Amino acid sequence: MVMSETIQQIHVFVSGVVQGVWFRAHTVEKAQQLGLTGWVRNLSDGRVEYVAQGERAKLEALKEWTYTGSPKSNVTQVNTEFETITESFNDFQQKPTL
Repeated sequence: MVMSETIQQIHVFVSGVVQGVWFRAHTVEKAQQLGLTGWVRNLSDGRVEYVAQGERAKLEALKEWTYTGSPKSNVTQVNTEFETITESFNDFQQKPTL
């Protein structure tokens, strides 16, 4: 099986108290623990957005973690969509606020 057939991408928007509570840093840490690549950033409307790539089971684990988030966060909504991969990433990192 070709590796690209096993790698999937998830695009997530997280609402609630998710800025100023180290949510992005904890997302990077969790994604790296799971061996995922991608990015996370704050949005100007108060949400956090991330794109992660990896095996489906690991993406599901990150998605489940998202509902809890960082210790001081209060997640109220998680919108998730699996989507076609249009670019690949070497690691998982924070991006500037959009």
